Amino acid sequence: MASEQTIESVELDEFAELLEERLEKFLQSREHPKTFCPSEVARSFSTRQLSMAGVSEWRDLMPTIRSLVWTRKNAGDLQVLQGGQPLADDLNLEDLKGPIRIRKTQ
Repeated sequence: MASEQTIESVELDEFAELLEERLEKFLQSREHPKTFCPSEVARSFSTRQLSMAGVSEWRDLMPTIRSLVWTRKNAGDLQVLQGGQPLADDLNLEDLKGPIRIRKTQ
């Protein structure tokens, strides 16, 4: 039983790293002010990769991706937009409703 938990933990760590790399790839592929939707990142994973993350479809990744995006936003690595406008720095992820877009900082 313990070895199964270790395997799952390793797979999740590997997936978290893959998720960060994929987000960075999307950021690097679009010059400011071009944006992308976080769902594009989620939809870029194969069925096998989704299975590795313990999810059945790309939509299940959205909370994790939004959380990662928010962490990177707070670090100043990217901008999060809604309705074409950058979101306020003091807005919490929990208060965010509706679709967002992501872009590089200038």
